[in-house]
Amino acid sequence: MAFVKLILQVPRSLFLANSIAVRRNVYCCARISETNVSDAVGKRRIIKGWVKALRNMKENVFIDVSDGSCSEHLQVVIPKSVKPSNLTYGSSISVEGDIAMGPNGRVELRAETISVVGECVVSDGYPFVPRKKYSQEYIRQYLHMRPRTNSFGSLLRIRDLATAAIGDHLRSRGFVGIHTPVLTSNDCEGAGEVFSVRPANEGLLKSMKKEGVSDEEAYFNTKVFLTVSGQLQLESVVRGLSKVFSFGPTFRAENSKSRLHLSEFYMIETEIAFTKNIEELAKEAELLLKSVTNYVFDKGASDLRIHGAPEPDWLHKTFDIISYDEAIKILEKNTDRLSLPLKYGESLSKEHELFLMHHTSGVPIFIVDFPKDSKPFYMKEASHDPTKAAAMDLLAPIVGELIGGSMREDNYDVLQSKLSSLTPNLDWYLELRKYGNVPSSGFGMGFERYLQTIMGIPNIKDTIPFPRWPHNCKF
Repeated sequence: MAFVKLILQVPRSLFLANSIAVRRNVYCCARISETNVSDAVGKRRIIKGWVKALRNMKENVFIDVSDGSCSEHLQVVIPKSVKPSNLTYGSSISVEGDIAMGPNGRVELRAETISVVGECVVSDGYPFVPRKKYSQEYIRQYLHMRPRTNSFGSLLRIRDLATAAIGDHLRSRGFVGIHTPVLTSNDCEGAGEVFSVRPANEGLLKSMKKEGVSDEEAYFNTKVFLTVSGQLQLESVVRGLSKVFSFGPTFRAENSKSRLHLSEFYMIETEIAFTKNIEELAKEAELLLKSVTNYVFDKGASDLRIHGAPEPDWLHKTFDIISYDEAIKILEKNTDRLSLPLKYGESLSKEHELFLMHHTSGVPIFIVDFPKDSKPFYMKEASHDPTKAAAMDLLAPIVGELIGGSMREDNYDVLQSKLSSLTPNLDWYLELRKYGNVPSSGFGMGFERYLQTIMGIPNIKDTIPFPRWPHNCKF
């Protein structure tokens, strides 16, 4: 323990200083404006990036250059005598010159030499032209090009920032990160919305196939799918490490092209041992959502401004907890404002969820105590009502359900009776309840839906670099 404490006492500022120094030495473009101006002015620098704007004046050419590291552009002043003939909007360049203070009070680079690394002939099919705004639907047609747009570049930086913040927050709460498998023999949700996996090499299959085994089972001796959730694997690990999480891709084979669904998306999933009740789990979920969002709005303000995303009011409000029955009563009083029928015992539709968000003025709300028959096998029965499951959904603006979780069924006999009608591949899951078992709980949050929520992005396809949905899997 003394060795661990010694490492933890090394000043964090030392690591940050070294990290910043490395960034500035390797590449310094827009980040020049973040350095001390008195130190930067007069220094010779080489910058590399892409031309975001080009303005021809009488004696000089002014270009805005971005290296993608932040939302700011660096103005470069180029004498017309050294301007390359093939310098255009969208081209990649390398420029050497001196840092100076421009008339507008902003740092700029006064170029002495400039070379075009990669030409960009806009008239030869390049999908974007300067000073024109494009809809997200248009930009989405060019997935390989859209990271060059200001809006999507900012999204990718926010996505990276949130990714780091999630890991940092959970580790600060004592969670251990676990790499759960992408290939699995189980369908966690039991809904059959899985992608099957098998080798494309038919010769390999023939050589491995055993008598009485199907082609789907030839390689692993069982049917294998792309994971819909890492929950079941986390439940095995939490019974040795107490608090664990995973953050990785998950897959759903749904024929949905809606603004809230993808065939491949990322999930943050947690499992906690020795949990007392669903309220304890809800507090952990609320803390994660607020902590990460606070960090993102603190560190990513300039990128969030590009999307016009204000800091959400709910960051400073406590999330209420209501029962499923209470939610139904609210909806029943407003049936004249709903287009979809409401039936007790069924899951809430997206319209119902978003109406409840309107009812709370956009403040997220937990719904608990769902009818047991509407929930998966792994959810525990509520202690105060045998007809209800000890489950929770957190509803949020724009997306409706953002987080889903529950107490996990920890009674061996009860779980055995539930699993009797399911695949025998879950024998190991039942065995977890046999040796040194503990009460546990967990929740999952869709990462892309989280980004939609905090950034006000209507379509989930615009929150992930390479979205996959039915009839669309480009490169």
